[in-house]
Amino acid sequence: MRLLIIEDDTETRDFLKNGLQAEGFVVDTAEDGEKGSYIARTNDYDLIILDNILPKKEGHLVCKEIRETKKHSRIILLSVKSEIPHKIDLLNGGADDYLTKPFSFLELLARIRAVLRRPKAIEEDILLIDDLTLDRNKQIATRGKQEIYLTKKEFLLLEYLMKHKSNFLSRGSIMENVWDIDSDPFSNTIETHIMNLRKKIDSGKKKKLIHTVPGRGYKIDVYK
Repeated sequence: MRLLIIEDDTETRDFLKNGLQAEGFVVDTAEDGEKGSYIARTNDYDLIILDNILPKKEGHLVCKEIRETKKHSRIILLSVKSEIPHKIDLLNGGADDYLTKPFSFLELLARIRAVLRRPKAIEEDILLIDDLTLDRNKQIATRGKQEIYLTKKEFLLLEYLMKHKSNFLSRGSIMENVWDIDSDPFSNTIETHIMNLRKKIDSGKKKKLIHTVPGRGYKIDVYK
Protein backbone atom coordinates (compact mmCIF):
# COMPACT_ATOMS: atom_id res chain seq x y z
CA MET A 1 0.00 0.00 0.00
CA ARG A 2 1.08 3.55 -0.70
CA LEU A 3 1.23 6.24 2.00
CA LEU A 4 1.99 9.96 2.01
CA ILE A 5 3.43 11.74 5.06
CA ILE A 6 2.97 15.53 5.16
CA GLU A 7 5.08 16.72 8.08
CA ASP A 8 7.44 19.71 8.38
CA ASP A 9 9.61 18.34 11.20
CA THR A 10 12.48 16.51 9.49
CA GLU A 11 13.24 14.17 12.38
CA THR A 12 9.59 13.11 12.76
CA ARG A 13 9.10 12.77 9.01
CA ASP A 14 12.18 10.58 8.55
CA PHE A 15 11.35 8.47 11.61
CA LEU A 16 7.84 7.76 10.34
CA LYS A 17 9.00 7.06 6.81
CA ASN A 18 11.66 4.58 7.91
CA GLY A 19 9.29 2.84 10.33
CA LEU A 20 6.45 2.51 7.82
CA GLN A 21 8.76 1.32 5.04
CA ALA A 22 9.97 -1.40 7.41
CA GLU A 23 6.30 -2.44 7.76
CA GLY A 24 6.06 -2.91 3.99
CA PHE A 25 4.45 0.38 2.91
CA VAL A 26 5.55 2.51 -0.04
CA VAL A 27 6.04 5.98 1.47
CA ASP A 28 6.28 9.44 -0.08
CA THR A 29 6.82 12.63 1.93
CA ALA A 30 6.22 16.36 1.75
CA GLU A 31 7.59 19.01 4.08
CA ASP A 32 4.90 21.71 3.75
CA GLY A 33 1.15 21.96 3.18
CA GLU A 34 1.33 23.46 -0.29
CA LYS A 35 3.52 20.70 -1.70
CA GLY A 36 1.67 18.03 0.26
CA SER A 37 -1.69 19.15 -1.07
CA TYR A 38 -0.43 19.06 -4.66
CA ILE A 39 1.12 15.59 -4.31
CA ALA A 40 -1.99 14.22 -2.59
CA ARG A 41 -4.31 15.58 -5.28
CA THR A 42 -2.24 14.39 -8.24
CA ASN A 43 -1.40 10.87 -7.02
CA ASP A 44 -3.30 7.94 -5.54
CA TYR A 45 -2.59 7.04 -1.92
CA ASP A 46 -4.23 4.49 0.32
CA LEU A 47 -3.63 6.70 3.34
CA ILE A 48 -2.22 10.15 4.17
CA ILE A 49 -0.63 11.11 7.49
CA LEU A 50 -1.16 14.86 7.77
CA ASP A 51 0.23 17.23 10.38
CA ASN A 52 -2.17 20.08 11.13
CA ILE A 53 0.41 22.81 11.77
CA LEU A 54 2.39 23.20 8.55
CA PRO A 55 4.22 25.99 6.71
CA LYS A 56 2.54 27.50 3.62
CA LYS A 57 -0.81 25.78 4.22
CA GLU A 58 -2.31 24.26 7.38
CA GLY A 59 -3.36 20.63 7.51
CA HIS A 60 -7.11 21.20 7.81
CA LEU A 61 -6.99 23.24 4.58
CA VAL A 62 -4.96 20.52 2.85
CA CYS A 63 -7.55 17.98 3.98
CA LYS A 64 -10.35 20.16 2.58
CA GLU A 65 -8.59 20.49 -0.79
CA ILE A 66 -8.03 16.73 -1.02
CA ARG A 67 -11.71 16.02 -0.36
CA GLU A 68 -12.82 18.64 -2.89
CA THR A 69 -11.00 16.70 -5.63
CA LYS A 70 -13.02 13.57 -4.69
CA LYS A 71 -9.91 11.68 -3.61
CA HIS A 72 -10.84 8.88 -1.22
CA SER A 73 -7.47 8.40 0.46
CA ARG A 74 -7.80 7.76 4.18
CA ILE A 75 -6.46 10.71 6.20
CA ILE A 76 -5.04 10.63 9.73
CA LEU A 77 -4.51 14.14 11.10
CA LEU A 78 -1.82 14.87 13.68
CA SER A 79 -2.11 17.80 16.08
CA VAL A 80 -0.70 19.02 19.39
CA LYS A 81 -4.22 20.10 20.45
CA SER A 82 -6.27 17.53 22.35
CA GLU A 83 -9.47 19.50 22.97
CA ILE A 84 -12.65 17.66 21.90
CA PRO A 85 -14.11 20.58 19.86
CA HIS A 86 -10.83 20.79 17.90
CA LYS A 87 -10.93 17.07 17.14
CA ILE A 88 -14.56 17.28 16.05
CA ASP A 89 -13.80 20.16 13.69
CA LEU A 90 -10.97 18.24 12.02
CA LEU A 91 -12.99 15.03 11.70
CA ASN A 92 -15.94 16.94 10.27
CA GLY A 93 -13.52 18.54 7.82
CA GLY A 94 -12.81 15.21 6.15
CA ALA A 95 -10.23 13.41 8.31
CA ASP A 96 -10.79 9.72 9.03
CA ASP A 97 -8.92 9.73 12.33
CA TYR A 98 -7.07 12.04 14.69
CA LEU A 99 -3.94 11.50 16.77
CA THR A 100 -2.59 13.88 19.37
CA LYS A 101 1.14 14.64 19.50
CA PRO A 102 3.27 13.23 21.00
CA PHE A 103 2.29 9.67 20.09
CA SER A 104 3.98 6.29 19.90
CA PHE A 105 4.79 4.73 16.54
CA LEU A 106 2.95 1.55 17.56
CA GLU A 107 -0.22 3.53 18.25
CA LEU A 108 0.02 5.26 14.87
CA LEU A 109 0.57 1.90 13.15
CA ALA A 110 -2.50 0.48 14.90
CA ARG A 111 -4.56 3.50 13.81
CA ILE A 112 -3.36 3.10 10.22
CA ARG A 113 -4.35 -0.56 10.14
CA ALA A 114 -7.70 0.16 11.78
CA VAL A 115 -8.53 2.92 9.28
CA LEU A 116 -7.53 0.73 6.34
CA ARG A 117 -9.83 -2.04 7.62
CA ARG A 118 -12.92 0.16 7.37
CA PRO A 119 -15.62 -0.79 4.81
CA LYS A 120 -13.99 0.76 1.75
CA ALA A 121 -10.95 -1.49 2.18
CA ILE A 122 -12.74 -4.62 3.40
CA GLU A 123 -14.22 -5.24 -0.04
CA GLU A 124 -10.73 -5.56 -1.45
CA ASP A 125 -8.96 -7.52 1.26
CA ILE A 126 -8.86 -10.58 -1.01
CA LEU A 127 -7.81 -10.03 -4.62
CA LEU A 128 -8.52 -12.85 -7.05
CA ILE A 129 -7.86 -13.63 -10.70
CA ASP A 130 -8.32 -17.15 -12.03
CA ASP A 131 -6.61 -19.43 -9.45
CA LEU A 132 -4.31 -16.67 -8.13
CA THR A 133 -5.29 -15.21 -4.76
CA LEU A 134 -3.73 -12.33 -2.85
CA ASP A 135 -4.66 -11.84 0.80
CA ARG A 136 -3.72 -8.23 1.56
CA ASN A 137 -4.19 -8.55 5.32
CA LYS A 138 -2.19 -11.73 5.79
CA GLN A 139 0.31 -10.74 3.06
CA ILE A 140 -0.03 -14.17 1.42
CA ALA A 141 -0.18 -15.08 -2.27
CA THR A 142 -1.34 -18.47 -3.50
CA ARG A 143 -1.87 -20.00 -6.92
CA GLY A 144 -4.11 -23.02 -6.74
CA LYS A 145 -3.18 -24.63 -3.44
CA GLN A 146 0.45 -23.55 -3.53
CA GLU A 147 1.61 -20.62 -1.40
CA ILE A 148 4.06 -18.33 -3.18
CA TYR A 149 6.88 -16.59 -1.34
CA LEU A 150 7.14 -12.93 -2.39
CA THR A 151 9.48 -10.16 -1.28
CA LYS A 152 7.81 -6.99 0.02
CA LYS A 153 8.29 -5.20 -3.30
CA GLU A 154 7.07 -8.18 -5.32
CA PHE A 155 3.95 -8.30 -3.15
CA LEU A 156 3.28 -4.58 -3.70
CA LEU A 157 3.79 -4.94 -7.46
CA LEU A 158 1.45 -7.94 -7.68
CA GLU A 159 -1.09 -6.11 -5.52
CA TYR A 160 -1.05 -3.13 -7.89
CA LEU A 161 -1.44 -5.35 -10.96
CA MET A 162 -4.33 -7.26 -9.39
CA LYS A 163 -6.12 -4.11 -8.23
CA HIS A 164 -6.15 -3.07 -11.90
CA LYS A 165 -6.58 -6.50 -13.46
CA SER A 166 -7.27 -6.60 -17.21
CA ASN A 167 -5.89 -3.05 -17.59
CA PHE A 168 -2.53 -2.22 -19.10
CA LEU A 169 -0.37 -0.33 -16.62
CA SER A 170 2.39 1.84 -17.99
CA ARG A 171 5.90 1.68 -16.63
CA GLY A 172 5.40 5.24 -15.32
CA SER A 173 2.23 4.42 -13.38
CA ILE A 174 3.89 1.37 -11.82
CA MET A 175 6.91 3.45 -10.81
CA GLU A 176 4.64 6.09 -9.24
CA ASN A 177 2.46 3.68 -7.29
CA VAL A 178 4.79 0.86 -6.25
CA TRP A 179 8.08 2.73 -5.86
CA ASP A 180 8.44 6.04 -4.05
CA ILE A 181 8.85 9.35 -5.89
CA ASP A 182 12.62 9.41 -5.24
CA SER A 183 13.25 6.19 -7.21
CA ASP A 184 15.32 6.29 -10.39
CA PRO A 185 12.86 6.09 -13.34
CA PHE A 186 15.65 4.96 -15.69
CA SER A 187 16.64 1.86 -13.74
CA ASN A 188 15.51 -1.62 -14.81
CA THR A 189 14.04 -2.46 -11.42
CA ILE A 190 10.47 -2.82 -12.76
CA GLU A 191 11.56 -5.23 -15.48
CA THR A 192 13.54 -7.27 -12.95
CA HIS A 193 10.58 -7.54 -10.55
CA ILE A 194 8.16 -8.45 -13.37
CA MET A 195 10.56 -11.20 -14.45
CA ASN A 196 10.76 -12.52 -10.88
CA LEU A 197 6.95 -12.48 -10.52
CA ARG A 198 6.59 -14.44 -13.76
CA LYS A 199 8.98 -17.09 -12.50
CA LYS A 200 7.06 -17.45 -9.25
CA ILE A 201 3.50 -17.20 -10.61
CA ASP A 202 3.51 -18.42 -14.22
CA SER A 203 6.44 -20.85 -14.39
CA GLY A 204 5.18 -24.35 -15.18
CA LYS A 205 1.58 -23.16 -15.63
CA LYS A 206 -0.35 -23.63 -18.89
CA LYS A 207 -2.31 -20.43 -18.26
CA LYS A 208 -0.03 -17.39 -18.08
CA LEU A 209 -1.37 -14.42 -16.11
CA ILE A 210 1.28 -11.68 -16.40
CA HIS A 211 1.52 -10.13 -19.86
CA THR A 212 3.67 -7.49 -21.56
CA VAL A 213 2.86 -5.42 -24.62
CA PRO A 214 5.82 -3.37 -25.86
CA GLY A 215 5.09 0.33 -25.75
CA ARG A 216 2.00 -0.08 -23.56
CA GLY A 217 3.10 -1.76 -20.35
CA TYR A 218 2.09 -4.71 -18.24
CA LYS A 219 -1.14 -6.29 -17.11
CA ILE A 220 -2.46 -9.31 -15.28
CA ASP A 221 -5.27 -11.07 -17.11
CA VAL A 222 -6.67 -14.46 -18.16
CA TYR A 223 -6.33 -15.01 -21.90
CA LYS A 224 -8.77 -17.60 -23.20
